[in-house]
Amino acid sequence: MRSRIFISVLCAAMVMVSCGTQKKAASHSSGKTSPTVEEIPAWHTCLIQNARATILVGDTKLSANTTLQVVRDSMLVISVMPVAGMEMIRFEATPSLLVGINKLDGTYATSTYEEINRKVTPSIQWETLQQLCSAELPTGTDKARLIYALGDKIIELDIIYPARKTNVPVRVSHLKTNRYQKIDISKWL
Repeated sequence: MRSRIFISVLCAAMVMVSCGTQKKAASHSSGKTSPTVEEIPAWHTCLIQNARATILVGDTKLSANTTLQVVRDSMLVISVMPVAGMEMIRFEATPSLLVGINKLDGTYATSTYEEINRKVTPSIQWETLQQLCSAELPTGTDKARLIYALGDKIIELDIIYPARKTNVPVRVSHLKTNRYQKIDISKWL
């Protein structure tokens, strides 16, 4: 049962919808617009504590509090804490690597975005995960609702965001995995 819960939480955390963060530059007097430019970041770090995540996979519904920590364009950490203050599942992501850690059974798995995207639709991208963990998805800053397919399973993820804090200290160092057993990511998918 614990493994099934972890699988659902990990899959939902990894399957986020993508959206752009670009906007057009102001038009010049000639009526032409300059090329698309990236928005200037308004924050460097972001911390959202006690976000409520609910995952529905088939008839199984799971809810837990999560802490979302982000260092812009570098790393993010999602901590799932069904019991206050006790991290049971941890998800780490960088622009090139995804790591899921199940502290309940002492296992972890790593994957690239390409490996995960072979199994999940729509595809997962770093930018999407960063937007999810900083409450910047187009669904708004107070909640997010995402739906994904993993094979024949439909995964629905609802997150209710409390107030976010920006430019505050966050702890996003990689968890030392030497005390956990590495397993193949396909066992969780």
